[in-house]
Amino acid sequence: MSIDVARAYHLAWRVGHRLPGVLVRAATTLGADVAWWRRGSGVRRLEANLARVRPELDERALRRLSRAGMRSYMRYFGEAFTLRGLSADQLAARVRAEGLEHLQPDLDAGRQVVLALGHLGNWDLAGAWATAHLAPVTTVAERLQPEELFQEFLAFRESLGLRIIPLTGAGDVFRQLVRVARTGPGLLPLLADRDLTAKGLEVDLFGHRARVAAGPAALAVMTGATLVPTSVTYERLRRARRRAAGGPWGVVIRFCAPVTVGDDVPRAGRVQALTQAWVDALAAQIHAHPQDWHMLQRVFVVDLDPARDAARRAGGAPPTGDDALEVGSTT
Repeated sequence: MSIDVARAYHLAWRVGHRLPGVLVRAATTLGADVAWWRRGSGVRRLEANLARVRPELDERALRRLSRAGMRSYMRYFGEAFTLRGLSADQLAARVRAEGLEHLQPDLDAGRQVVLALGHLGNWDLAGAWATAHLAPVTTVAERLQPEELFQEFLAFRESLGLRIIPLTGAGDVFRQLVRVARTGPGLLPLLADRDLTAKGLEVDLFGHRARVAAGPAALAVMTGATLVPTSVTYERLRRARRRAAGGPWGVVIRFCAPVTVGDDVPRAGRVQALTQAWVDALAAQIHAHPQDWHMLQRVFVVDLDPARDAARRAGGAPPTGDDALEVGSTT
């Protein structure tokens, strides 16, 4: 990846919020449609993943779904480049939360809540809202290459009030998360529906084996923190709310019921059981809103590249090239 990519992100963040919203939305829709029409590797991977989410769709319907998926994916970028320019009232109008009763008791008691998230919707918008309206947010981000690109994403997320722990290059990440989980109140959202470290767990996802991150369940088992599967999906805004939001799109944050395992499950099996439980809850949300699952990467075991996976297990280099560009929206 060229350093010019990082500069392009810098420019987009610097000027994006100064552009008319209608222009930004038109540009991202055009970009999504062009990428969809060209049907590059990312689009083909998205379609392959969506085919497992909705196996009943024929080829034509799947193509329509992947087009909607690319528009959702590129909408995230447009919103990321303009998010800094939102007022507090606009931010509040763009977010609707469901299931607050599943985490409010812990927050009121001064405890952290671990959120298991998927790559759905606009999680940066959700994080900014949660920081302002619920509790401080701490999360993990993959260290991208070049370093300038990672620093741009880091500065962006910190400007929203999020505390970011780099996945690599900053010491023992899990130990840092354990320390945070034992303080509070706060939220610990972890994007976990694909394995970034090649140390994840295999689970059943839409009837296929997939590899996801073990972090949310391991953290809950280690600290006793409540584990809440959480989805973020788009919804159309209308009338007064649309005017207040300053745009046609908002997100719904769904805090699902906390997942638990019985006392009869041995400690050694609790992480696996909790992981499958939150995956099941998240899968229901993905099935209901497949166009918002921004999964342009391999997640199902049958699709994994053994050589590439081996390199990651051996501590290979951070993502570069097209992979890093995709990961940049999903860290």
